Amino acid sequence: QVQLVESGGGLVQPGGSLRLSCAASGSIFKINAMGWYRQAPGKQRELVAGITSGGTTNYADSVKGRFTISRDNAKNTVYLQMNSLKSEDTAVYYCNADIYRLDWSSGNYWGQGTQVTVSS
Repeated sequence: QVQLVESGGGLVQPGGSLRLSCAASGSIFKINAMGWYRQAPGKQRELVAGITSGGTTNYADSVKGRFTISRDNAKNTVYLQMNSLKSEDTAVYYCNADIYRLDWSSGNYWGQGTQVTVSS
């Protein structure tokens, strides 16, 4: 059994910052790519940022220069530092990870989502 649990969402004013965390737990052998996605009301889920096990990152154009993804492999945790937040960043943010389990199986896992609301 593998779980991804996000934390750190909330209400913030435009221009403010938030830091999201996502911790993976369970029968984990290795975590490959990890990422953050978001889904705003009435829109499709989109990739915000991704990071490989080696630390290579990629970002959606809309968040480049404002968001930073990082990970702590020892803690099986991925972070998303969000600065200069805009109203259009309002969405439910989901953590995603490609995980190899101790039984040699692998799969793609999602967290339950955390709400980020940017509003004055």
